[in-house]
Amino acid sequence: MDLLKKITIITAFLVSSVTIAQIYEIGYITGKSNFIGDVGETTFINPINNEIGDNWINGISLKWNRSPRHSYKMTIINTNLGANDLNSKDPRRIERGYNFKTPLTEISLGLEFNMLEFNLHEYSNLFTPYFYTGVIYSKYDKQILQNGNINRISKKNTTLGIPLVVGIKYRFFENFIISFEAGARYTFTDNIDGNIISTEEIEYNFGNINNNDWYMFSIMNLSYTFGRKPCYCNIK
Repeated sequence: MDLLKKITIITAFLVSSVTIAQIYEIGYITGKSNFIGDVGETTFINPINNEIGDNWINGISLKWNRSPRHSYKMTIINTNLGANDLNSKDPRRIERGYNFKTPLTEISLGLEFNMLEFNLHEYSNLFTPYFYTGVIYSKYDKQILQNGNINRISKKNTTLGIPLVVGIKYRFFENFIISFEAGARYTFTDNIDGNIISTEEIEYNFGNINNNDWYMFSIMNLSYTFGRKPCYCNIK
């Protein structure tokens, strides 16, 4: 067997080994959000309604399952993010009484890693825990502290961040997958809640300037899978 034929066979084997579960998913996301920063509670997973109002999540997910162990994933999520010092267990925050609310839109791109083999063309394993990380881009309303209140203004702010997500998913009815996950978003800013403002007119901070803001998503994702299993041809 000549060298070229050997290289062709090896290449075909490697390609087939990573594309055996090559299939796509589109899904609907719902759930709730909560904020961890300089205003309100500091409990990481706390998807409850508070005095700020609606914190429901709505979004979509797109996924390319590159192998039974990993996939490329994109999500677009909208929510109302907020916090209220009156819900805190810290007496200093309760006495201060700050609160804020902002609509937030997040776009996330990254890799999802399955802890078990999850081949959508086979039925040997219908569920798996998973871990997801990547990069996020978030857009929200700017907040300013005025006369003892945090007020939302029309100007938009943006930030990048890192999602750290764990979840579990289950496949049913052949083409449907339901998943539940809890994910922390570490952001590269400390002013989602209006903590730090530095302009020509105003400069202040009222919280810890050494800790950036976090927010949490507690999510259910229902997705539909589509795409055909690749055809492999014998190489002679």
